[in-house]
Amino acid sequence: MQYSVVDYQSIVDASHSLRLDAEFFRPDYLQVQRRLKEIGSRRLIDFQANIRHPKEIKRNYVDNGVLLLRGQNVRPLSIDLTSNPVYISEEDAERLKENTIHYKDILIMRSGANVGQCAIYLENNPAISMSDTLIIRGGDLNPFFLAIFLNTKHGIVLIERGKYGSAQPHIAPPFLYQIPVPNLESLQTEIEKTYLRSKELTELSKTRYAEAQTLLLAELGLADWQPKHTLSFATDYVSMQRAERIDADYFQPRYDDIINTIKSYPGGWGMVANQVHLKDSNFKPEPETEYKYIELANIGSSGEIKGCMAAQGQDLPSRARCKVNAGDVIVSSVEGSLKSIALVAEEYDNALCSTGFHAVNSDVLNSETLLVFLKSGAGQLQLKKGCSGTILTAINREEFGRIIVPFIKADKQSEIRQKVIESFNGRKHAKDLLEWAKRAVEIAIEQGEQTAMDWLESTSRGTDA
Repeated sequence: MQYSVVDYQSIVDASHSLRLDAEFFRPDYLQVQRRLKEIGSRRLIDFQANIRHPKEIKRNYVDNGVLLLRGQNVRPLSIDLTSNPVYISEEDAERLKENTIHYKDILIMRSGANVGQCAIYLENNPAISMSDTLIIRGGDLNPFFLAIFLNTKHGIVLIERGKYGSAQPHIAPPFLYQIPVPNLESLQTEIEKTYLRSKELTELSKTRYAEAQTLLLAELGLADWQPKHTLSFATDYVSMQRAERIDADYFQPRYDDIINTIKSYPGGWGMVANQVHLKDSNFKPEPETEYKYIELANIGSSGEIKGCMAAQGQDLPSRARCKVNAGDVIVSSVEGSLKSIALVAEEYDNALCSTGFHAVNSDVLNSETLLVFLKSGAGQLQLKKGCSGTILTAINREEFGRIIVPFIKADKQSEIRQKVIESFNGRKHAKDLLEWAKRAVEIAIEQGEQTAMDWLESTSRGTDA
């Protein structure tokens, strides 16, 4: 049993939060508070920071305009702009200018399952934020340091303390203003350098992946290919009978254009059913064995797996039935998520994935080239063509087997593989840097600022070497 004994003055000091419940005075919460007081800290409000709560807005999306940041874009330490970004008109943005976020503003989720997640906005163009976030701006506190601190185990504990509500947890600005922030002035500069270096590597990683895709499309003669807009088209009965499809979209000329271009590649071509090994989804997990489980939400925009669930077989969802190995490529079968394709890295060898994926590998294409092809326009159009269904539109195993793949020349495959490896390595290093920054702040709180700086320097030097 855990309990805390608090005096009247402690309750008075917490009056800004209007909290008298025992949960608010949990021992682990109070322990962090005491430690920060011991090493020296100031409240967030003492740094002259301003916390703003964006107004509720009507979602009128447009194809091009001002970026609208939603709760799903805010991830721990990063703003994800790759997963279905949306935009609003210039006129709507002007009406909502109070919701504008700028470079180095900190966004923190104020409600929902991800309440407390925060990241720093590092885009040059202003954006508009939804009402489910809070915006921290200004003050004399380094925003990079604040973002890192709030994502450390100590920062997370402090934010957890301020949650209220059960079905829909919230966190209020008055509580955030009172959060103690450690006085670690020397470390702040190093944390900023580390954060910016991580962003630099992330951008370089995206560039390397884009270069791999450019290499592939140029090799296929599709670098400048654009689908033609056709108002009407015709097909014959035999084609419909062979495809067992009668829906018009399946016979759009753009599909034939892309397939015919691939078939004209000098290196040759083949069908997935003949040239790619497609794994069965019939693995039955052992009840008391722990597995890593990969689902659609774990797939990144550049073909990486961003994380996974770890659980015993008896606790896994019923769709966890496909075992994958390092080097496999997993391809989403659901129409709305066809771009969710990833290469299985060594750390996910023998993991399980959802039956919502097709898991494949090939003897004629290395895994990196297969990944890039399926994520390219040439692969995506074919995946979209094969989708069928009503409530949940998806591409089944048979249609997936009909996809045409080119036999890319070996030397070009090697170039593509190298670009993808560089992309993956850069992204991993960027992620490691942020983890090191978090750990450095934790060490500073627990063991002292100089110890943290020495650790961060030695860790970074060892990696660079």
